[in-house]
Amino acid sequence: MKHNIKDRTDVQSLISDFYSKVRKNKEIGFFFNNSIQDWDAHIEKLTDFWESNLFFSGSYSGNPIHAHVKTDAENDNKLSEYHFGIWLNLWFETINEKFEGELAERAKNNARKMSTHLFLKIYQNRLKQFKENE
Repeated sequence: MKHNIKDRTDVQSLISDFYSKVRKNKEIGFFFNNSIQDWDAHIEKLTDFWESNLFFSGSYSGNPIHAHVKTDAENDNKLSEYHFGIWLNLWFETINEKFEGELAERAKNNARKMSTHLFLKIYQNRLKQFKENE
């Protein structure tokens, strides 16, 4: 029986299941597997991020824009909206398998906004690099 996301334990379960799918995905898994050295620490950090995002706990500290810009640069600027779409579809799929309710919907909506924002920041960084190299 599905329920709403209610606490950190639910968030950690969601993150663990989601990144298990991401790591195995043939189209986006390599981006993650090449850049993340310590998966346990990454899962913990992303649990902090989503716990803060959903419950306003303030447990997250980090810079997701910097991390994604760096990953894009390390992969010859090949991250695209297509890759973010796959990520988002896997996120929705995992939430829908496990949860329902207001916080589950907020997690989907926030991920949609975040993926758009991150890709725009990656694109802005590419433009900046291009102008610096002219």
